[in-house]
Amino acid sequence: MAKRFIILLFIAAWLSGSASGQRDHPRGRSFDAESHPVKHPEEQQTQYWVAKAQEKLLSKLAEAETQSANTNKAKNVIMFLGDGMSVHTVTATRNLLGDSAEQVYFEGFPYTGLSKTYCVNRQVADSACTATAYLGGVKGNYGTIGVNGQVPRYSCDGDAKEENQVLSIAQWAQAAGKDAGLVTTARVTHASPAGVYAHTADRNWENDWEVANRGCDPAQTIDIARQLVEQPVGQRLKVILGGGRQNFINTTVNDEEGLPGLRTDGRHLIRQWLDQKRATNVSANYVWSRKGLSLVDLEHTDYLLGLFANSHLPYNGDRERKRSQLADPSLSELTEAAIKVLSRNQEGFFLFVEGARIDMAHHDTYARRSLEDTAEFARAVQKAREMTSEDDTLIVVTADHAHVMSINGYPFRDQEITGLAQLADDNLPYTILSYANGPGYYSGYNRAEGRALLKEKTVADADFRYPTLAPLDAETHGGDDVAVYASGPYAQYFSGNYEQSNIPALMARAAGIGPYA
Repeated sequence: MAKRFIILLFIAAWLSGSASGQRDHPRGRSFDAESHPVKHPEEQQTQYWVAKAQEKLLSKLAEAETQSANTNKAKNVIMFLGDGMSVHTVTATRNLLGDSAEQVYFEGFPYTGLSKTYCVNRQVADSACTATAYLGGVKGNYGTIGVNGQVPRYSCDGDAKEENQVLSIAQWAQAAGKDAGLVTTARVTHASPAGVYAHTADRNWENDWEVANRGCDPAQTIDIARQLVEQPVGQRLKVILGGGRQNFINTTVNDEEGLPGLRTDGRHLIRQWLDQKRATNVSANYVWSRKGLSLVDLEHTDYLLGLFANSHLPYNGDRERKRSQLADPSLSELTEAAIKVLSRNQEGFFLFVEGARIDMAHHDTYARRSLEDTAEFARAVQKAREMTSEDDTLIVVTADHAHVMSINGYPFRDQEITGLAQLADDNLPYTILSYANGPGYYSGYNRAEGRALLKEKTVADADFRYPTLAPLDAETHGGDDVAVYASGPYAQYFSGNYEQSNIPALMARAAGIGPYA
């Protein structure tokens, strides 16, 4: 009887704790609420939230009244791709901008949806197969670009078969008399921008050495850099801005900053690009620095090639920390230059803009750098929206895939998102941002002492790798759906939940181009 009474008391206590939320919501320790006053006192008043709801209702009513204006044919289409820009990344960026209540610029677009990012043979996608989906409307295999699921990765001749090639929306735009271009903070031959113009069975085949290293013949399996310069879609791109000079020049040749190339076939593809344009008597400029870009008369330039780094462009936060803003262009500056050149065509244009280093920072678990690049990506979107009209220019903002960063603990509103949360059960603090896997494992744990004692000064360093659950030399992507934000003609098409491969079809329908016109 006594045992039964004790068991009943235990169950009652367990249920009481569960009902009060103590089991599901551990309180955390050491952070005194008194030291964290309410950041916005007005939020304590009911009327504040009622007024915000009324404001949102009024904006929705205004949108409904003017919705007919958004059924114009889209003269221009600009696709912004935040590489690896998961919903968590956008949410955390709000705090980096000042507070959880902030809004990243493109979150103010009138229509939002979710896209499914898996590829044909993987639950969690990479930037190659996703590029085929959101630019060509067809899902392919992991690691492949511009080809359908019939082509396995590393197939030397898979991309040569026309029936397996997937044409991108850039080609559809060119066929309709529009111009097309691309901007990226990665190498212009990297997976995402390559989806604009290339067909390849391996995303790493950016130069001829990489092709030969896989046992394929570079004369038959054309590398991505050559495809950009020699094949029709790449040749007709009016704007190409990004990094990656190394894939355009030979190992025996140094670029403008004294760094060697990676090619082994003797080709100098930058010169080849310039020679092609001169042969057709068009105005063409090649630039390699921010200063060089500033000297170009963009409104009288037919073709613009800008390669601003031997590999990728620097992280945007590092531009500021290392004071290289005068040497290295920002994504918003490159976007502005591209729109100025492309706007010369009265028929309109398609522009692809990628914030590539959001993803790269996540792979290194550099959470701060990823959020900084997301903030700059949002500034580029804002610049594009300010330079164009919602009446004739559709802007679509999305990501190719997610990452495994999470926002955790119960931090106070005035705490920085990049800082520390409460103490864990071992009386050691943990970070608000953390990853499921990646190289940051050893930032938070070592075999001799166990979990590390982290300090605010430590996590404030941009080089701090945020802790992970499992050790990997590079953090993996996440399989979450990613958000899609749209503004302009037919933006309403982009609400709901759909396949990532639907995105180019919706953009093409809005512009009246390609097979979905």
